[in-house]
Amino acid sequence: MPERAAPPARSEDMAKRPSSQAAAPDFASTVSTPSDPAAEGNDADASTARAPGREGEPHRLHRDARLGSTDKELKAGATAEGSAQTALGTPGVELMDPVGGSQSLLPRPCRVLVLLNPRGGKGKALKLFQSCVQPLLVQADISFTLMLTERRNHARELVQTGELGCWDALVVMSGDGVMHEVVNGLMERPDWEMAIRKPLCSLPAGSGNALAASLNHYAGYEQVTNEDLLTNCTVLLCSRRLVPMNLLSLQMASGLRVFSVLSLAWGFIADVDIESEKFRRLGEMRFTLGTLLRLASLRTYQGRLAYLPIGQVVSKMPTSRALDRQNQQGPVDAHLVPLEEPVPSHWTVVPEQDFVLVLALLHSHLGSEMFAAPMGRSEAGAMHLFYVRAGVSRATLLRLFLAMEKGRHMECNCPYLVYVPVVAFRLEPRDGKGMFAVDGELVVSETVQGQVHPNYFWMVGGRGEPPPSVEPQPMPSQKPQQTPPPEKPL
Repeated sequence: MPERAAPPARSEDMAKRPSSQAAAPDFASTVSTPSDPAAEGNDADASTARAPGREGEPHRLHRDARLGSTDKELKAGATAEGSAQTALGTPGVELMDPVGGSQSLLPRPCRVLVLLNPRGGKGKALKLFQSCVQPLLVQADISFTLMLTERRNHARELVQTGELGCWDALVVMSGDGVMHEVVNGLMERPDWEMAIRKPLCSLPAGSGNALAASLNHYAGYEQVTNEDLLTNCTVLLCSRRLVPMNLLSLQMASGLRVFSVLSLAWGFIADVDIESEKFRRLGEMRFTLGTLLRLASLRTYQGRLAYLPIGQVVSKMPTSRALDRQNQQGPVDAHLVPLEEPVPSHWTVVPEQDFVLVLALLHSHLGSEMFAAPMGRSEAGAMHLFYVRAGVSRATLLRLFLAMEKGRHMECNCPYLVYVPVVAFRLEPRDGKGMFAVDGELVVSETVQGQVHPNYFWMVGGRGEPPPSVEPQPMPSQKPQQTPPPEKPL
């Protein structure tokens, strides 16, 4: 997989580079020697073109070079080749506990790993990085290593097995799917409790870019798309501010456990998301086309939906029974019972019926131009739950989606559209029909339940204050602790 270090070394640094390197970190063993960049869907000239605002030209590291180090860092670290990494990254500058309403910062200077998907969106991510992102990073004293993903789940594999101590943050330049891969890769590591504290950053270069659009909204910026959204998110990275984010834990009937950073969709929205993949080169227009095609042959899905509204939440520590039944690593889903059991009596059960769509959404946006949750940012530990019952007309559904661009769909007062803020939910599709999309990625249709874990990981964000929690947080002395200490990002 192509990898490039930046900023490039001055000539004197190149002259002083050690003639041999220590054994490469685990990351290097997962990286193949790059082939022609054009074969990866990129302009071959783009990989070597001089970018404004930096000295010299980017160059390709040998596969045995230390990943994540610029040339001047290699020189500085040459005397410490034998020293072992003792932490996953340099702690940020701690300001206050973010749960109490403030933020932490990435260090200055800062080193980041950029995982870029060259096929995302319209396939122009690499050129956009060089023209829009790179000059701002150089000005902000943020050094980076650029790695191009080569296939689905490549980013997941890299962060799952690689040494992360070289970087202060992981930057994902793609759509929401690669961020999904990265978070799940971190949660699959043996040291997942430490790894998930590595700060993350989303730079939009995909089709939907919902997570980046939400962060843009939380920072107080107006709704923008394309290069403007990318520039805003890069400015947020340069500002170094970190905000805690909710994490959705999903349990599937097959035993699979998945973590979501954005959404779970079933029905209409999932159909559009998955079926429009063949129009990826259209960028965001793929969703408009997919919506029109699905409206022409509108489907309904039968299933059973239940949820735990935030008003019914009682502070609940994990019981020994909950710990016994969850044999997978990760936080304990204390509000969930086994799928073979009925939901608890204090949950709300929607009578079994036909649905057009069900959407569990962690953030404000479902796409860069889909302001799905104008009611405000979810509280810590909560998410937005929407569902549309069967019987809605095609014209009404079209009006809802058109109004969603400006966040005015709730003003339509559609009797088929229901919204409720929740902490947990369970969805049981009848006969396994319909598609699930988790963060835009296809998942097999089967009974699923999920719970939100508050303030579970860090992301580069803006000026907005973190939301309050829907339930009291356990004291640090209580065990097991479900939420890693948010005051100490790595």
